[in-house]
Amino acid sequence: MADTAIKGKSVRETQLPLDQFGEPIKGVSLWLDAWRRLRKNRMALIGLSVVILYSIISVLAPVLPIHSYKHQVLDHQYLPPSLTKNAGQLLYERQVALFQQAAKDAGLEAMPAEFEQQLEIYREQLATETQEFDGVAIKVHERRYILGTDGLGRDLLSRIIYGSQVSISIGLIGTLTAVMIGLIIGALAGYVGGTFDYIAMRVVDVMYGLPYMLLVIIFMAVFGRNIINLFVCLALVSWLTVSRVVRGQMISLKNSEFVQAARVVGASPGRIIFRHLVPNTLGVVVIFATLQIPNFILLESFLSYLGLGVQAPMASWGSLVRDGVDAVSIYPWMLFFPALAMTVFLFSMNFLGDGLRDALDPQSKNVL
Repeated sequence: MADTAIKGKSVRETQLPLDQFGEPIKGVSLWLDAWRRLRKNRMALIGLSVVILYSIISVLAPVLPIHSYKHQVLDHQYLPPSLTKNAGQLLYERQVALFQQAAKDAGLEAMPAEFEQQLEIYREQLATETQEFDGVAIKVHERRYILGTDGLGRDLLSRIIYGSQVSISIGLIGTLTAVMIGLIIGALAGYVGGTFDYIAMRVVDVMYGLPYMLLVIIFMAVFGRNIINLFVCLALVSWLTVSRVVRGQMISLKNSEFVQAARVVGASPGRIIFRHLVPNTLGVVVIFATLQIPNFILLESFLSYLGLGVQAPMASWGSLVRDGVDAVSIYPWMLFFPALAMTVFLFSMNFLGDGLRDALDPQSKNVL
């Protein structure tokens, strides 16, 4: 029996090209090479970690130990953020401040006994009052609001977390849908050319000439205001740019040597487009996608402001920021925390997008 190994190397290894040290050179896939290069970009990894953390929190929102995003406790309106005090303590301090101001306005140096008696009754009420939520009676004033409450006494932390489900879903699903539509149409138009290219680009030109936001508003007004229609209408009018970019990339690459070699060995047009040409456009597509995710979130915010976006009691970062703007001068936490959550996510997406662009761009291999 012939030896199946030569100097400790298998037959398969000896068939691979050797480097200057006589070791076999193993090929690296596009995605593995991109991941290795992405790991060298610290800001991209931080962005990826933040995006993953946001996604995990939004998915696990139903099982997290937080209050319901839609439960209203009208007595808890506009409570400030607090890590140590519960709602009852904050309400009591608010009432004490009101009585002290009333006594001061009346020219009294000390609080009247009548006020003291009312405060004692109020303290007992806060300690014993209960409300029923989902069939369970709880002492409602023992609730803690780490990020405060809104104008209807709803927990702002809970609404931010549940709002992330809507905002991230709109950003991701809308962007993926727009990218897929634009990628397919742009790739076919650039590679096939001819009549299909002419018709596709004229459709794109016509849609570019129409007011983008007006199309979205008309679509939402005609087909109804719900979350599914919001996904659809944002995606259907957002693929135009990526289709043009991909078409240009296809035109510049379809006569390349590697494409001609694929034709020689009998590769079908579909395989050439989606196996050889599309991967070479990923850098541009990733840049577009990372810019579109924040854009979708901001568009949803604008639609919510017009009353065409997310409907109550559901929330999104955009609707929370809109509510916070109306009360920022008196209750700044209502704007600060939703805006902070959205800003951190958008910056993380930008850092991740820049890292992916460099990792997937063959021209930047010597940079990272």
